[in-house]
Amino acid sequence: MLKKFLLVLLVITAAPFVAALFIKSDYQVVATQTINKPLGEVFDYLRFLKHQDEFSVWAQIDPNMRKSYRGVDGEVGFVSAWDSDNPDAGKGEQEIIALESERRIDYALRFIEPFASNDKAYLTTEALGDGQTKVSWGFVGHLDYPMNLLIPLMDIEAMVQKDLETGLANLKQRLER
Repeated sequence: MLKKFLLVLLVITAAPFVAALFIKSDYQVVATQTINKPLGEVFDYLRFLKHQDEFSVWAQIDPNMRKSYRGVDGEVGFVSAWDSDNPDAGKGEQEIIALESERRIDYALRFIEPFASNDKAYLTTEALGDGQTKVSWGFVGHLDYPMNLLIPLMDIEAMVQKDLETGLANLKQRLER
């Protein structure tokens, strides 16, 4: 009887680790929003990383988080760092790593706490005519084994998608007023 119990316990304990072997480690999420402003005006606002504090859901998690900056905002190499006692915000930094005027901004995201990870994000803009601009906000993430098990268990893609959509809705509201 004890052997059967231990065997069942072993199977139950090992099952998530075995399942994680078959679950993807990378994920990508993109949200889009049409903003009723010309491309140049929208891109000129987006290129400044500090402006994300005004529309990003993540920047608003903790109004008391400590922030620091290095470099010239709106240029490649600019780094915005944060440090919060709130575990939902944690500690990390975001750096502008590429900038294609009126088209695309690429970011490196380096999370330090509560979980260490290096991810990528980007914003793209596209003129739609009639003073409208399509903005896409993308996030490319990676979770190492066995943490990749959290991707489907916590539905990380849906959580990030919701945050990006909310952030873009905030952006639209801010730029259109």
